[in-house]
Amino acid sequence: MKTSRRGFRTTALLAVAALGLAACSSSGGAQDDEDTAGGGEAASTPKYKVALVTHASSGDTFWDIVRKGAEAAAKKDGIELQYVNNDNASQQATLIQNAVDSKVDAIAVTMPNVGPLTASIANAQSAGIPVIGLNAGYNDWKEQNLIGYFGQDEAIAGQAGGARLAEEGAKKVLCVIQTQGQSQLEDRCKAITTGLGAAGTVENIYVNGTDAAATQSTITAKLQQDTSIDHVITLGAPIALIAVDSVRESGSAAKIATFDTNGELVAAIKDGSVAWAIDQQPYLQGYEAIDALWLYLTNANTLGGGEAVLTGPAFIDSENIDAVSEYAKAGTR
Repeated sequence: MKTSRRGFRTTALLAVAALGLAACSSSGGAQDDEDTAGGGEAASTPKYKVALVTHASSGDTFWDIVRKGAEAAAKKDGIELQYVNNDNASQQATLIQNAVDSKVDAIAVTMPNVGPLTASIANAQSAGIPVIGLNAGYNDWKEQNLIGYFGQDEAIAGQAGGARLAEEGAKKVLCVIQTQGQSQLEDRCKAITTGLGAAGTVENIYVNGTDAAATQSTITAKLQQDTSIDHVITLGAPIALIAVDSVRESGSAAKIATFDTNGELVAAIKDGSVAWAIDQQPYLQGYEAIDALWLYLTNANTLGGGEAVLTGPAFIDSENIDAVSEYAKAGTR
């Protein structure tokens, strides 16, 4: 059954609307007041200490948006937010354990590789520290007994992207995976294949996402070797921007699309060098994860009714780029 792009956009917007998000300025965290939207005073509840532990790699600007959302919620709720990150799963587990040992009141965590994190998450829960998931770990958060999850279902997002590629006549798609072993990235390419269906084929290629020169060289070589590739889809905004250079260098006519955004990526959509992006709304993920922990700590409230709260997918393309670019300048899209 074929689903329109408009349908996917509408579904994502309805999911976001259900959250009832009202961004407002807040106290606590590291951003200045002008970095948050709206007005209002900070909560008068006790000042809780919350750790946000992500798998962000160095230089990945996607995570700046997640963090900005988290800091906006922390300001509103009077939370002392501790942000730490490591893209190595074992090191991320250590960061979670450090948060437990420092007796934080709550933890928000991403789980791209849940195995090494299981023990430290269980230690937090044994210590009475509530843990919430965001961004990565959609398939694992319930098994880990987290109190909630904010992010996108990678199967839904990938299938939406694959269906759009089929509509655009894609025959050979190169799916670029920037980090091996992260389940959500593998799931995206798998779902792209499902969404594309019989219209074409998808080939995965692995690159070192922390080495821009090597990534560009690998993509360029692949495009030169296989001229039948007509679309490249990347799984992060920085990789999409590298792919733009690879397409130019290789002389390929392939179109570029991506998952996720940052300010530069939004500009690339505006100038046409990237066709579109699947947006999981990272600002919303950071904001809602921290705000949900505050609601739990102050009133034992949980969001989602026992299910994940989906923040995407939504498409950003030439039709809505002008509206989105305004917020990208502020670092929230």
